[in-house]
Order: sequence, then structure tokens, then C-alpha cells
Amino acid sequence: MKKIYLLAAIAGALTFSSCGDDFLSKDPQGVLNKEALENATGVDLLTIDAYAGLTTWTNTSYSPYQQSPLNWVFGGVYGGDANKGSDPGDQSVLNEVELYNTLTTNGYVEQKWVWVYMESHRVNLALQALAKADDMNDQLKKVREGELRFIKALAYFEGIRVFGPYIPYVPADNEENDPNIKNDKDIYSDVMADIEAAVAQLPETQPEVGRVNAWAAKALKAKMLVYQGKFSEAETLLADVINNGKTSNGLKYGLEDNLNNNFNALTENGKESVFALQYSNAANDTGNAAFCLNYPHNSGPGGCCGFYQPSYELVNSFQVDKDGLPYLNGEYRNLPSVSKRGGKGDPIGVNDKTIAVDPRLDFAVGRYGIPYKDWGLPADDWVRNPVNGGISIPKKHVYSKAEEAAGMKAFMNGWAPGSCMNIEYLSLRDLILLYAECLANDGKTAEAMAQVNIIRERAALPVNIITLPDGTPAANYKIGLYPTSHPAFSDKETCMKAIRMERKLELAMEGERWFDLARWGGDYMSKELKSYVDYEKNYITKFAAASVLSPSKTMLPIPENQIQLKGSEWLIQNDAWK
Repeated sequence: MKKIYLLAAIAGALTFSSCGDDFLSKDPQGVLNKEALENATGVDLLTIDAYAGLTTWTNTSYSPYQQSPLNWVFGGVYGGDANKGSDPGDQSVLNEVELYNTLTTNGYVEQKWVWVYMESHRVNLALQALAKADDMNDQLKKVREGELRFIKALAYFEGIRVFGPYIPYVPADNEENDPNIKNDKDIYSDVMADIEAAVAQLPETQPEVGRVNAWAAKALKAKMLVYQGKFSEAETLLADVINNGKTSNGLKYGLEDNLNNNFNALTENGKESVFALQYSNAANDTGNAAFCLNYPHNSGPGGCCGFYQPSYELVNSFQVDKDGLPYLNGEYRNLPSVSKRGGKGDPIGVNDKTIAVDPRLDFAVGRYGIPYKDWGLPADDWVRNPVNGGISIPKKHVYSKAEEAAGMKAFMNGWAPGSCMNIEYLSLRDLILLYAECLANDGKTAEAMAQVNIIRERAALPVNIITLPDGTPAANYKIGLYPTSHPAFSDKETCMKAIRMERKLELAMEGERWFDLARWGGDYMSKELKSYVDYEKNYITKFAAASVLSPSKTMLPIPENQIQLKGSEWLIQNDAWK
């Protein structure tokens, strides 16, 4: 299932050159010229290269940590799901991000910008070759164009999510290595044209599971519509995808009973996976390079580097009331913490087992005293620096002992941990909650809460209750369905609160949180992040130096280095960051 990426190294090595004078236009040995790729074989190589750009280290001039569609920094750390973790001096560029003091010169911000345009460039090269390939039948050309237009839409959607819609859009027919295009217009119409073309041209199934199909394209289109506030259009599309969609290998979409099946290389590409980034330990030795810092430290699985530690605020938001329902008005912030720093002779973290919690807490977060997948109980040295990052450990993306035994562990450059575990960029759980949000926005609160209860019902299944070796629950787990008498079924405001909290819990540590906060409005985002910082500084003192993120900053700055390279006549900084 990883096959389609194994030729990435070949395609990635391609170099194109041309000169106006014949005596200067000798093709160097060992390099493919552009014309050599304008055929079926070349198009296939370039299409594989575009897919590979979603997963591999795109530009070695920059670090890999944000060169992907994954957003552990901008969605997770910036959204309050997690602290940076590790030591203060390691990747210190992240210190300003987690404390909302981000500068326009931030290197992680530039990494993301570079990835967007490198990926767009890969796609454009493939589309240009496709247009001139005469040895391909029309149907295959149609499918390949659909795949490429999907990848391009995904890349620019990521650019919009991080930098806002006023960024340059490079058309497919632009052959300049350094195109001069201004960021003076909203590019959503261009990106929507790409995804609509993908929907029209892609088949319902594919011969390789890693290739995108029409249903995934519809899902991405629906998510983009939600981000634009076009809820009615998105509602219709989401209903179609949820009820009728299927994976590229023909599985009807459905929630997995076992939450872990979505984060395990041995059970991946299942019915809940709408579009996944396909990782392998055979391609350039870079299994999920973007996450290579985010493993338990020292003796833990991966052994490095202690980043991306779940926040105290996230952990405590999993507390529930007597009915097993979440607190929708932040009441948990005034209750005792479910986990605290251990004293002398105690483990780093000690849990209060009298406090009832949603079982998804210990699926998303590694806590001391709770079995960590099949690795047993976490050891003290799994946390690198509890003063700087707290006492919790990331969990969803970390490989199990069984995966390691099956050869699913990978390393980047021979030292940094990685995994062959696919990461779901689009998932059914995300789509169901987006659908609930659309229904609630349209005043269909009862229907919206029925969708929320579908998510909660899955979470409550016995297979999702973590147990100790003696078979008893590892914590005081409690989760209930919202009864039809609950105000969320009839009051739109309460309904929206319930849906927003459900997204926080269900998608915890998946890099979505800040983007949700930002699209729900600048004032909402600023208020929620202030509450997060005010809470977190009770446990981690560095948050006393955090700033309040302005409501106007629903996007990150255009990298100053890119403005200087292009010139201010081409790139203009967002007003909020001037």
C-alpha cells in the first residue's frame, strides 16, 4: 500500500533547464530534460513526486518539522492542545510561538510557506507534462489531472489555513522558476476551481489505496466550504459523503469501533480514513519526518525528543459531570486537576482517580500510571523536562511495540524517530462533526446533536476503555450521550458549544485546534486562548510571559524573509502583522 511513493527519490531528482542559444543548450549527462517527461512514464513519475511531497522532506535547506500538511505546531501548540515540551533551548524558535509572541522572522512559519510553494511547483510540473503527453488515453489523463488538482488544492488550503487567503496562487501553466505574482487577491476561487475539477475527474475507487478518489475530493471541498462560512453548501455535500462515500479501495465509510485502528500502521487505510498521508520506511529513510521530535524521550518508544506535550488545560477539559458529559462553559478550570506533578518518591505525574474523565483522554494523552499503548506504564525519563513542558506525553501518532516488531519503525537521517503509520488528513470523525456544525448553523439542533452522539457512542465502546493488567479500568472513565432533554437539542448557542467541545475532545492532538478557533472568529479565538494561558500558567510558570493573541491575528505572518526575497512590490504583509 506504500508502493506509489517509492519512486519519489527518482522524480525528486529531476532538473529542468533551457537556454535561448543552441550552443548553450547542451543537456548535461545524468539529468532528464523537460521534454523527456512529456509522456505517460514521465507523468507517472511526476504525479508520484507530487504525492511524495505530502510526506517527504521537501527542501533540505530547511528543517522538516513544518514541511508537511500536518500542523502539530500551528494547529496543536498554537491552539493550546500542547506545550512545546522538551528544553527551553532546544528549537527555541518555538518558544515565541507557544507564548503567542511570534515574530515575522520565525523559521517554523517560513518552513510552512516554503512547503506550500514547493508542493504547488511539483504539481505544476506534472500538469505541464500531462498537457503534452500524447501517449496517454483520455481517461487516464483525466484521472491523473484530478489527482494533481486535489494535491494542489490541499497545498493551497494549508497555505490559507496558516497565512490567510491573500497569498500568491501560481497557475499550472506558469513555467517560471520564480514567478512574480502578487498577494493582492483572495485566492479561494482559484483553489475551489482546483478541487471542483478534482471532484469531476476522479473515480470512486483507485487501483492503489494511497491515491485520492472522488469522495475524498468532495470531503476536502466540503471542509473548504465550511472554512468560508458556506454552511448550507457544505451540509449537502457532507451528507452525501458520510452516507454514500467509500475509500479508494472500496470500503464504505464508517467509524472504526476501536479508536486505535486509526493510529496504527497494522490497521491503517480503514473505513474511517478519507485521505491519509502514506508513510513508509523505504522512501529516503524519512518516515513521518515532520513528527520526528514528538516522541517520548530516552527509554520511551522513539527515544527522542520530548516535544509536543499535551497541556494541562487539554487534559482537564476531558473531565465530565455526573452524567458523563463535558463541561461546556469551562467549569473544569475551577476544579482540581485530574493529574498533578508528583512529589518526592512519586512518579512525575500522579492521577486523581476520583475524578471522572472521558475515556478519550487516555487515548489522546500519555499519562503516568496509565498503560501507554502496549508499552506498559511510562517511565520517569519519558518526559524530558516537566518544568518546561508538563507531565503528559503525546500518544496518538507514536508507534506501538507490535508495530516496531513488524518493522514499522523508521528513522530520519539515522537518528530521529519516525513511523510508517499513516496519518489521516481527512477522516470521517472530522467530517461528522463538521456536518453537525453545519446542521446547527441551519438551526437543526436535534439533528446536529444526533451526529455528536454518534461520535460519543463510539468512544464509549468497551474496546476504547484502557484497562490495567488485572482487567480493571485504568482511570475513572465515564461518558454519556446527550439526552434529548439537554438544552443543546433545542438551543442553538448551547448546541454550538457542545459541537465545539466535541471537536476539541475527539480531534485532540491532531493539529486542528487553532484552525477551528480561528475560523470561529477572532474574538472567540482570542478569548479562548487567553483562558488557556491563564490556566496553564498555574502549572507552567513560563506562561506568565505569554501574550494575548489579538483577535485580528486569525492568520500567521507572511515570512519576512520571503517578502525581502521577492520585494515588497510583490508580497505585502498582512495588516494584522505590520
